Amino acid sequence: MKMFSNSKSTLNFLSGLCRYSQRVPQALRSKKPKSIRNTVQNFVDFKQLRALGGTGGDGCISFLSLFCNEFAGPDGGDGGNGGHVIFQSSHDIKDLNHVPTLVRALDGEKGYNKECHGKNAEHNVVPVPIGTIIKNADGKIVGDLSNEGLMFVAARGGAGGKGNRFFISDTEQAPKVCEFGAPGEDLEYTIEIKSMAHVGLIGLPNAGKSTLLRAISRARPKVAPYPFTTLKPHLGMVQYDDYEQIAVADLPGLIPDSHKNKGLGIQFLKHAERCMALLYIIDMSLPEPWLHLSTLQYELSQFSESLKHRPQIVIGNKVDLPEAKGKIEQMREHTHLPIIAISAKLGTNVAELLREIRVIYDENEELNKGV
Repeated sequence: MKMFSNSKSTLNFLSGLCRYSQRVPQALRSKKPKSIRNTVQNFVDFKQLRALGGTGGDGCISFLSLFCNEFAGPDGGDGGNGGHVIFQSSHDIKDLNHVPTLVRALDGEKGYNKECHGKNAEHNVVPVPIGTIIKNADGKIVGDLSNEGLMFVAARGGAGGKGNRFFISDTEQAPKVCEFGAPGEDLEYTIEIKSMAHVGLIGLPNAGKSTLLRAISRARPKVAPYPFTTLKPHLGMVQYDDYEQIAVADLPGLIPDSHKNKGLGIQFLKHAERCMALLYIIDMSLPEPWLHLSTLQYELSQFSESLKHRPQIVIGNKVDLPEAKGKIEQMREHTHLPIIAISAKLGTNVAELLREIRVIYDENEELNKGV
């Protein structure tokens, strides 16, 4: 009898280990309070800028005069080279919020007497996220920083000017001429991030996207009872107990005919294109919420057919309202996508939603490497 009880406990222990090894990691609740600052940082994944290389230093006109030789000859040094503007991919940067619209490199130092050359200027290296695509003024892709440490020279600095020492010849032993430093390149670029988040929250205005992001992360997007409170995407990180982090983006509201550039239009749809998975946030208190789901799917398919094949989940929000009673079952009859009923305001079923997000994340591990 003793052997039987030991073997039974061993089986229970082994089955518990199997269940533990196959369980979905649980999302952690952040213990750190949210910031009380008034400034709210939004996610910037697109920027137009001007890159201006540094100007080379001017050459120097000088004649050496010694106590033993009053006419020792020209000794003007050359100017230093101007700095380059360089974009470098880095794991430490997540968006383009820090990149200015005018990126300028330093100018080279001028030349001095006694054949002292000016100092070359330091290059202006601007870190950008991995996966940044660089386009020139004509819209042609000229750079793709897809790996850590890759660099792209956006604007070259000008060469330093020659001093009068350089112009000595057999016929001219005392030249009184030097060169100005060459100006640096002045070019315009458009930079954008190929992948912005693992999961994108998509919905019509006032569907509860910002409220949900506030509930699952430390992000602080604006929440108000009027449409288009979110004009730019906000990013929040969901942490799990196995130290994995999933980026969730609150995207601006979509309206009918967005693929024709109405509302935020193409700009919004580009944000959705850079997400690995899509979550449709539907207000279940509306009379026919399944029609809104059809509108969202139609707009995405008109913009890009590939969006239809991304992992998708329908989130029925505001189920705490009396108007939403019984509509979840009706929604299941109008779509084949999985549906999760939540209340972002009260936190109902939010933990189940985070588990489903982690399941999608693990099933699409290859796609996650580019985010």
